[in-house]
Amino acid sequence: MKLTSRARFSTVCLHAGQEPDPATGAIVTPIYQTSTYVQQELGRHKGYEYGRTQNPTRMALERNLAAIEGGQAGFAFASGMAAIGAIATMLRSGDHVIVSDTIWVSRDRPACPAGLRGLQGFTLTLEVGETDQHSGVTGGAARNPIGELMKLVSQMYDAESGDVKIKGFYDDVAKPSRKELDDFRKSGFSVSAFKKDHLFRSIRTNKPLEVMKRIWAMPTFEVHGLVGGYTGPGIKTIIPPRAEVKISCRLVPNQDPKKIIKLVQKFVKKHNPDVKVTIENSMYPYLAPTTGPLADAVKSAMKFAFGREPVFVREGGSIGAVNSMEKVLECPVMFLGLSLPEHGYHAPNENYDWQQASGGMVAFAKYFENVASL
Repeated sequence: MKLTSRARFSTVCLHAGQEPDPATGAIVTPIYQTSTYVQQELGRHKGYEYGRTQNPTRMALERNLAAIEGGQAGFAFASGMAAIGAIATMLRSGDHVIVSDTIWVSRDRPACPAGLRGLQGFTLTLEVGETDQHSGVTGGAARNPIGELMKLVSQMYDAESGDVKIKGFYDDVAKPSRKELDDFRKSGFSVSAFKKDHLFRSIRTNKPLEVMKRIWAMPTFEVHGLVGGYTGPGIKTIIPPRAEVKISCRLVPNQDPKKIIKLVQKFVKKHNPDVKVTIENSMYPYLAPTTGPLADAVKSAMKFAFGREPVFVREGGSIGAVNSMEKVLECPVMFLGLSLPEHGYHAPNENYDWQQASGGMVAFAKYFENVASL
């Protein structure tokens, strides 16, 4: 659909790049799930030969994105790695990546994350029967998979302190340097604000530096869910035949998810060999440079935009694409994040305020000016 230059953004989003479907005349292109197309002969077809290379729906998406962005063409990929691989062909020596998907510690002090924790997920499953059984008939003799998994998890870590009890788990942990800890202290972190932002009534420790080390620079063991048995109102006196626990470990620099997998598998096999360990999502930790021209460019841009010298901290979460970009693109990845804890990152009421947005525009403009002069 052809639009005038006066079309507003909402109109462009709805109509730009769309043409009636040539096969049916549909205004909105149908979702084609076709994988192969008829060809008169090899190389002679109606524009499509195989779903992996060409698809009417994907091409419509590409046209729409190009029109919205004012570009000549758009490209859609089946995976993030495919997109990263395509970008790699366009990079030149000295190029780098800047990521903005990170959070400040406090509005009062700009913070530049210089590290991400990795992640290794697991599902522990124990199946000892086929159906629910009456506890009055079989209780005492029947195995209870929920109880056994609860015992196993308690053997794996201390729920009160958070300490992991799996042998070798902490062997490769790289402790933060004195300079990093000094930056942590200057970051503007507040225990009371942390509890307020995340709606906590209590946490494991109220010592500020200890909390920062725990959420940024130390590995964790977390239980995310327990599945099994009766979960409705009241009590139903059954013994379930099956249960599973969903857990994950956040990892820090020098820790390898593959090694953690082996440690967990070995531990589970020793303490309850009937438990099945399913390997879930995996991401390596990442540590960005905090010195050098790129780090200086980030700090200078943040100070120029927000009026205060930023400090380098770490991010407790994980961004899998960062490691992929560093590996495939073979270039450094830096961070210039702008979100605040009170924005409700990934929460139902996630929001963003103009002070951060307007300051961020200035920071990015200044950053590009800085790196252009390198």
